[in-house]
Amino acid sequence: MKRSPASFIGLLTAALLTFTSPLHAQLLPANLSDKLIAQAPDLNPQVLNKALAAMQCATSNGLEGAERLAVIDFSLPSSEKRLWIFDLNEQRLLLEDLVAHGNRSGDNFATDFSNIVGSHQSSLGLFRTQESYVGRHGYSLRMDGLEPGVNDKARERAIVIHGADYVDPSWVDRQGRIGRSQGCPAVREGVVELVVDNLKGGQLLFTYYPDQDWLQSSAFLNCEPQRVASYIAPFSNHSGS
Repeated sequence: MKRSPASFIGLLTAALLTFTSPLHAQLLPANLSDKLIAQAPDLNPQVLNKALAAMQCATSNGLEGAERLAVIDFSLPSSEKRLWIFDLNEQRLLLEDLVAHGNRSGDNFATDFSNIVGSHQSSLGLFRTQESYVGRHGYSLRMDGLEPGVNDKARERAIVIHGADYVDPSWVDRQGRIGRSQGCPAVREGVVELVVDNLKGGQLLFTYYPDQDWLQSSAFLNCEPQRVASYIAPFSNHSGS
């Protein structure tokens, strides 16, 4: 049977990681990418494979394994569903839904990303979700960016997952896009409890955009063990609740 390029990439990635990862790493089934894509056909397989590879690189170099993985594809417009949450143990899709980007990242399409406090832009890369709390946006979830210079100011910037009334399909009907945040990946109020409850306490979130500088320099995407180990050392024995 002839395999698609995406399937081949997924199998190759899994095979390489199986041979190069230490025993404590989170080893993923070779066909996991195919199984998840079958349930989320609107998710670009290459984006999912990058998310899985970044996660595998992190857990291969000291980060505790995750039970669930969230993927945001910021190359898609905000008017489309571009957030996916997967249960890795059960190998199934938990949610596919809308998600907002920062109001200075772009209009319907996010094109500009930042790690700077006060930028009101979204950030790329791998995040570890942490503690849930109730704040001014209601039930919310804090997270830490794992990559210095790319997303590690997330906590200082108060980049959290929260519900927002502007993340709603009715906004698309009126103005061609949903509302925008100050950099947070805000979700629909109707699903925020499901999102937070499934992601709190040390799960992983991967946000993607085809930024060539980031793709070529990311220690997680290119799996540079020494850099990754140093990045995740502060989080290797800590999880939220």
